[in-house]
Amino acid sequence: MEGIRADTSRLCAAARFHVWDSDPMGAGESQLFCHRCGAVLTPGQGDFYVVRIEAFADPTPPDLTEDDVAGIDPSAEIDRLIEQMRDMSEQELMDQVYRRMTIHLCGRCYRAWIDNPAA
Repeated sequence: MEGIRADTSRLCAAARFHVWDSDPMGAGESQLFCHRCGAVLTPGQGDFYVVRIEAFADPTPPDLTEDDVAGIDPSAEIDRLIEQMRDMSEQELMDQVYRRMTIHLCGRCYRAWIDNPAA
C-alpha cells in the first residue's frame, strides 16, 4: 500500500504545472486554480484536467518565384528585418514562432472547452 501512496504522490506532484511550464515537475507548492473560472483545484481529488497546448508558426517555406527574389539584396533584407525587430523583446519574437503552455481546467470548464476549444 505504501508503494501505491508514493506513486500517487508523484503523480499529483507531476500534475502541478505552471502556465508557462516554468516549473514543469510542479516542485512549487502554489495552489491550483481553474484557468477559466478560478475554482480551487485539489490534486488527488480527480476534479481537474491538465491541458497542454503547443502552437507553432507554419513550417512550410514560402512559395517564391525568381521574379519574387530578383533584385533583392539579401544583406539589406536582413538589416531591414533586424531593424523591424529591434524594439521587440525576446519573448515577443519567440511567441511569433512557438509557444507552449499548460493550463488547468475544472471538470465543468474542461467539458465546455473540449467540445469547442476554439471558442
